[in-house]
Amino acid sequence: MKFTHNNKSEEVELNKYSKVLTQDPTQPATQAMFYGIGFKDEDFDKAQVGIVSMDWEGNPCNMHLGHLGTKIKNSVNQTEGLIGLQFHTIGVSDGIANGTEGMRYSLVSREVIADSIETNAGAEYYDGIVAVPGCDKNMPGSIIGMARLNRPSIMVYGGTIAHGEYKGEKLNIVSAFEALGQKITGHISDEDYHGVICHSIPGEGACGGMYTANTLATAIETLGMSLPYSSTNPAAGPEKQAECLSVGAAIKNLLEKDIKPSDIMTKEAFENAIVIIMTLGGSTNAVLHLLAMAKTVGVDLTQDDFQRIADISPVLGDFKPSGKYMQEDFHQIGGLPALLKYLLKEGKLHGDCLTVTGKTLAENVADAKDLDFEAQDVIHPLEKPIKATGHLQILYGNLAEGGSVAKISGKEGERFTGTARVFDGEQKFIEGIETGRLHAGDVAVIRNIGPVGAPGMPEMLKPTSALIGAGLGKSVALITDGRFSGGTHGFVVGHIVPEAVKGGLIGLVEDDDIIEIDAVTNKINLKVSDEEIQKRRAAYVAPEPKAKHGVLYKYAQTVKQANEGCVTDF
Repeated sequence: MKFTHNNKSEEVELNKYSKVLTQDPTQPATQAMFYGIGFKDEDFDKAQVGIVSMDWEGNPCNMHLGHLGTKIKNSVNQTEGLIGLQFHTIGVSDGIANGTEGMRYSLVSREVIADSIETNAGAEYYDGIVAVPGCDKNMPGSIIGMARLNRPSIMVYGGTIAHGEYKGEKLNIVSAFEALGQKITGHISDEDYHGVICHSIPGEGACGGMYTANTLATAIETLGMSLPYSSTNPAAGPEKQAECLSVGAAIKNLLEKDIKPSDIMTKEAFENAIVIIMTLGGSTNAVLHLLAMAKTVGVDLTQDDFQRIADISPVLGDFKPSGKYMQEDFHQIGGLPALLKYLLKEGKLHGDCLTVTGKTLAENVADAKDLDFEAQDVIHPLEKPIKATGHLQILYGNLAEGGSVAKISGKEGERFTGTARVFDGEQKFIEGIETGRLHAGDVAVIRNIGPVGAPGMPEMLKPTSALIGAGLGKSVALITDGRFSGGTHGFVVGHIVPEAVKGGLIGLVEDDDIIEIDAVTNKINLKVSDEEIQKRRAAYVAPEPKAKHGVLYKYAQTVKQANEGCVTDF
């Protein structure tokens, strides 16, 4: 279907992909299939918009996404010249899988989601894509899939959850994880332990702190791939419903202007996203995912870009896991656009980056609410930061020749030297807490859980939460070739490259070795002589692969290391 654009004489072809199926007279069987799903004659001229949700009943983050997808489909169908077609892909609940072997599938799900979107939309010739993600890996998976296709696309975040409450205390998913450490050490009664578990998750929406889901949602809105307020509109609020109903007009505008992900996702837009991640104290996982997203659109982004921006980006958001507030509180003070407006005014962002509204970032937030620093302390002013530089630090050294990612809030200090306590996997670590093997002053080393070694690079939320709950959060550091949840806090270093099974020195660490971590000079080193290291390397025997068939096996054969975003398609 063609439209006159901006009252000019030239016509814009909105159905330039779907016409391959709907307009070709040599495709009668294809067209018969469309009649079979209810198309009318007039529908064959319309642009087709694929609406993909990661809807499934087994996870609070995702259980409502099908309903949002239906509202979006209705919005698309009510927009002249468009027709919406829903499809679905998978999800993995990190909150449910964390601490089990099932967590190995979490990062893998990002690739499955991206592959599914590319496969379905590529085969069916959709002209535009709207993705409706909820949990962590859903979002980068959606962006990677849409970027591969490079057709007009919008991501609609499923929204954040409301807080739970028990005995007057506000709760969230991390409350349940940390209760385990309290139970192990006898600091919580069985009744209260059960009470915390029962009341931490009150309903639909993604985990409520500045954990990975909310981190990625705010980064992607800043990147320009979501409509304004998408990242802070609550899952159960009327604002999220209104957002869904606005999508039809928004995707039509993108089709008319032929604005594609590659037009939006520029180096400057990624720099904006990184600034927001640092400003809000976001998840370490953002490093992994933004690297992968950038690679998909051919943007040269590296770990060192995160460090460069961290050096000049103070932490202003006082969010859980290390702070006080949740995403619902951010919404109440004006949401992400209010912060973007403030940072633009202070010269911290590139305001001329294009977004899915067809306008620039600066234009999108021009009328946003002004942050009132007298009335709220969710976001601090630049002159009174929570931390003077970014909390995510890229560390190098003999333990991380290819780099690593540390999450340093400043509350734990910025340097740690201690004795190694080595664990092959997180279950051994939990046993170490239970048996008293882990002591104040130790550096816990959890290894053989990288992208290849696990395989799947599971999150270490259960171990870090258990540390906090056991009262060791400030006296024990933790390093790993795995990764962390956005809910993690404490003195932690993950994403160590190379991982143990790829020859990383982390695989050669022994109990009582001295490990030195310095987030000021950005170094992480094993204080063992070169001669001893050579001796250990000569004696090293790699563990047997943990997956010998299926999706985990395929992932282990193709995945790159964490410093390349754990991509599988390059």
